[in-house]
Amino acid sequence: MESLGHIAVCDDDQAIANLVSQLISENGWEVSTFYLAKDLLEASKHQSFDLVLLDIMMPGIDGFECCRQLRKRSDVPIVFLSAKDEEVDKVVGFELGADDYIVKPFKPRELIARVKARLRRKAIPEVDSSNQPLEVLGIVLDRRAHTITLFDQPVSLTPIEFDILASLMEESGKPVASNMLYEQVWKEPANAQSNNTVMVHIRHIRQKLAAIDSSQEYIETVWGVGYKLG
Repeated sequence: MESLGHIAVCDDDQAIANLVSQLISENGWEVSTFYLAKDLLEASKHQSFDLVLLDIMMPGIDGFECCRQLRKRSDVPIVFLSAKDEEVDKVVGFELGADDYIVKPFKPRELIARVKARLRRKAIPEVDSSNQPLEVLGIVLDRRAHTITLFDQPVSLTPIEFDILASLMEESGKPVASNMLYEQVWKEPANAQSNNTVMVHIRHIRQKLAAIDSSQEYIETVWGVGYKLG
């Protein structure tokens, strides 16, 4: 079978590195495994990768510094795989040029879905971003086709639910106020019942996503503010 591309995996925990590498290989990609960032950096001078999966906490050169050095000479998609789940770590990672950040422990299909998403995005020329599918946490929302999938399984939403999810995906990781969601989706000023109306639709979306994957809460409630995805 022809390889889908070449992915580098770097993690000083050899058990995790080997497990991730096996998962990547089983899904059709060629994989190079590294247990130290310095070895990945040296290899990257002589060969190209289509994507890098990178741990943060490693001896010697850590993942942040490795990302910084890779970014000096390459635009290869970089995805952090880390047990560090503090918001500040994610911010630092993205500021250094990472394309995604996955917290350990992760589900194998989530990892594969997000790897596919990064590689698809790399392959698509930069055009009008408003027409490009939105991809968050394994959810892919295509406005043009008006379709939604979660880990490649179709999700059936009403038009209102579709627009709510799209609004949350556009602001992925950032809280969106209930009143703002209402005004964006219903195209009218919020009123005394807006919060309850949005809450009911959010509950329906959660139920439909949970029917496919109930292992996590995709839409979080941010008390006193609204909701966020991811």
